[in-house]
Amino acid sequence: MLSDETTEMLRSGCGPLLPTVTETRPLRQRLFECLRAAGASSRADLARWLDCSPASVTSVSAELIEAGLVREIDAPREAARGRPPVSLAVSPDIHKVAGIKLTDDTHTAVIIDFAGAIIAEATMPSAAHRQPLAATLDEAETLLHRALTEAGMVPGDLAWVGLGLPGVVDHAAGVALWSPLLTERNAPLREALETRLGLPVAVDNDANLLALAELWFGAGRSRTDFAVVTIENGVGMGLVLGNRVFRGGTGLGMELGHTKVQLDGALCRCGSRGCLEAYVADYALVREAQTALHWNRDTAGSARALLETLYAEAKAGHSAAMSIFNRAGRYLAVGLANVTELFDPHLIILSGGEMRFDFLYADAVLAEVQSLTSRTGRMPPKIEINAWGDMVWARGAAALALASLTERLLGESRP
Repeated sequence: MLSDETTEMLRSGCGPLLPTVTETRPLRQRLFECLRAAGASSRADLARWLDCSPASVTSVSAELIEAGLVREIDAPREAARGRPPVSLAVSPDIHKVAGIKLTDDTHTAVIIDFAGAIIAEATMPSAAHRQPLAATLDEAETLLHRALTEAGMVPGDLAWVGLGLPGVVDHAAGVALWSPLLTERNAPLREALETRLGLPVAVDNDANLLALAELWFGAGRSRTDFAVVTIENGVGMGLVLGNRVFRGGTGLGMELGHTKVQLDGALCRCGSRGCLEAYVADYALVREAQTALHWNRDTAGSARALLETLYAEAKAGHSAAMSIFNRAGRYLAVGLANVTELFDPHLIILSGGEMRFDFLYADAVLAEVQSLTSRTGRMPPKIEINAWGDMVWARGAAALALASLTERLLGESRP
């Protein structure tokens, strides 16, 4: 659970609270992002935070105020007399963005303002497990219009849209090389959705979106380096290094679920054998349950219903059901130990729908992670459990859109 101190820090603002060690971005962008993270700040505090002169802060903030991106607000009085101090804050209404998360169960969308506050949310069930790109984007567009209607807005009121889905996604190219939601490979997600909406779009793997959500709104705000491991329909990982999502040399890294834990092992939905998610993800647990408990998949109900029944059986002491979760927990411990050995993060956050099954993060599982890593002489990272619910993924997509918009407005490549 989060400490009271961390909870207090997260009540206002959005974005990383700690400075990046090596910073090359323009001062205007860094100042703006510091201000958005703080919620509101005086010019003097910004100068101390950014380690620059008050004159520089005054000059840059004047530029941002003139552009309408930042406004002056009265800070609370600290004394009964005297003129109240003036603080700066992001102008929330000047831009709005949307985030969309697609799954094979329930799609979610959120609209946020320029300061990161939620304006509207929407959900809808997914129509099919795997379908063509056009049909998937039909659902995304329908969902976005539901959120816009809830907010009393039209598409032209948005400045950017973020989109996330499971699979191997090339963020820079905007292409889904493979996704369990799509029948085709190398699907041009960004180009296709931009054509439909007439808006700029940023796309990414859903685990990266969850890492962004933690960095902007959650426990990761007070950490410069951490990993998020997601366990749902698959197993994903997002890695933050120096306040930025790390995607690997070609942008396709961090596929923890498809690292191999068993040669010639269980079949993964990607087509390979022995992947971690083939032992830990929901479809893997359902497959094991069908064999061990002699369930007929065609008559036993949905995968979610089967998992809930499996969990209830395990809680009641059914030895076969307990062994399925215990086996999955041991494989998860191996995966987390490998993350620790490779990246040495300060924190690993476990998240996703399967976190409702406490067997996967039982004391025995965490002890095994510690055992596997302490043998090399290193201290294991802190492990936290976050089960935010479905909407957090869409918030991560909105953060991706907000980051893209901020880079366009204030970065080196701004118009």
